[in-house]
Amino acid sequence: MVAASFSQASELDEWKALQAHYNGDGKNLVLTDLFKKNPARFDELSRTFEADDVEILFDFSKNIVNDETISLLTKLAEAANVKGLRDAMFAGEPINFTENRAVYHVALRNTSNQPMSVDGKSVVEGVNEVLEHMKEFSEQVRSGEWKGHTGKKIKSIVNIGIGGSDLGPVMVTEALKPYADRNLTLHFVSNIDGTHIAEALRECDAETTLFLIASKTFTTAETCTNANTAKEWFLKQSAINGDNSAIEKHFVALSTNKEEVEKFGINPANMFGFESWVGGRYSVWSAIGLSVALYIGFDNFHKFLAGAHAMDNHFKTTEIKDNIPMLGGLLSVWYSNFFGAQTHLVAPFDQYLHRFPAYLQQLSMESNGKAVTRDGQYVKYTTGPILFGEPATNAQHSFFQLLHQGTKLIPADFILAAQSHNPVANNKHQKMLASNFFAQSEALMVGKDEAQVAAEGASAELKPHKVFMGNRPTTSILAQKITPGTLGALIAYYEHLTFTEGAIWNINSFDQWGVELGKVLAKKIGAELEDDKAQVSGHDNSTNGLINAFKAKASL
Repeated sequence: MVAASFSQASELDEWKALQAHYNGDGKNLVLTDLFKKNPARFDELSRTFEADDVEILFDFSKNIVNDETISLLTKLAEAANVKGLRDAMFAGEPINFTENRAVYHVALRNTSNQPMSVDGKSVVEGVNEVLEHMKEFSEQVRSGEWKGHTGKKIKSIVNIGIGGSDLGPVMVTEALKPYADRNLTLHFVSNIDGTHIAEALRECDAETTLFLIASKTFTTAETCTNANTAKEWFLKQSAINGDNSAIEKHFVALSTNKEEVEKFGINPANMFGFESWVGGRYSVWSAIGLSVALYIGFDNFHKFLAGAHAMDNHFKTTEIKDNIPMLGGLLSVWYSNFFGAQTHLVAPFDQYLHRFPAYLQQLSMESNGKAVTRDGQYVKYTTGPILFGEPATNAQHSFFQLLHQGTKLIPADFILAAQSHNPVANNKHQKMLASNFFAQSEALMVGKDEAQVAAEGASAELKPHKVFMGNRPTTSILAQKITPGTLGALIAYYEHLTFTEGAIWNINSFDQWGVELGKVLAKKIGAELEDDKAQVSGHDNSTNGLINAFKAKASL
């Protein structure tokens, strides 16, 4: 554990200075006035990230900050030892102290093979060995060298996982679909609701389907239940008279539990492992990303890793005032803890990124949904904003109303690529998309006052309803194009932004004990549901009533 020199962030002098600044000028800053006073504000508050085929502009200028705010936030990061905790993470120290584990997903995308060790042992060779295995296997499947048990080429891939073993691969394969082999059809099954597996299997042919079972321990209840259902379907559809040898050609394991993998019928040669220092929400960089490598090809998967690695290097070596993820994290703290913002919107203006907000929800809320500091005290400030989002422009016709005229301050990130993968109609669609990207952030900033509404001819009764307060903060993220490297860099940006938040709040961003209690109780209740008729009485009155009502209804 990296000891902090403080318990409560709010006890730091730098936090108190920031609070005084907020109470004075900070809460009264008006974005339009700030731009009038400083014509160079955009240049001073935007940062460009460049690496190989990656170019991303991060415009922080439409945030409610001035030079003093940035200076005070920087000092807060210094006092909270964000850099020290960052360096400990990159050094492989067990900063996830409640589980005594390193947090080393950065080692999975170490494409420059920098020395990286845990407990004094290099991890570079092991990571590269798994990557080489992924490359070999993905190329065999994509080329047709790997065939099903009847000699037919694989056409469908079903990834069975849950949480990070599902959200990451789903999001990345959707985001990078322009690079995909369209002869392959991907299905992702995570929900224990039988509908999820049933609908996926309905579109598959057993002779040409490959199943990826993604579970580190190979004991995850939901994943194993879905995997066994898939196995039963496969054996029945294949009509192979109980000969389980065909399973070896159609099932692979993304796991470290050799015994359980073999028991299932999977050849250990088709097992892709990863270490205990790979958290689920960071696992798409590991063997869990096999579906990605299969779909877009290993070369593109490597570029995806390289883009993240480049952002890692930026985060690791850049001073706070120019460190893009740190600035993003500090702005989140500014809004959460001083303006009282409870939510954060991420709106990609890109249909391929339609699952990006859902992916970030787990990254952000599972990481920083904590109420206890690293030394065990209950925090005296809010942590973990509620992250949400949907692709624009569709989202503009649903919840953007709340952003513009609601009573809540909702900081927002807007993401756009300058170049579309589908420049249809002479690029008319992309230009219209871009016009909305620029217009929304401008409208949120400038608003519309009563004088403007009156000048438009609105009646006295209607005027209050057409006023926009404005001064709503946004960060605009403009990429050249959503390439594998660009996506990798964007994900790493949000990972390190989340890291910065947690470091400031002095919480452990890397465990997830909050998901355990429900699992334990579900296991107990699951046993009680096996007897369809026995009345349940061992819970609270509501839960007893619900379980007994379910039994009655399910047996009709």
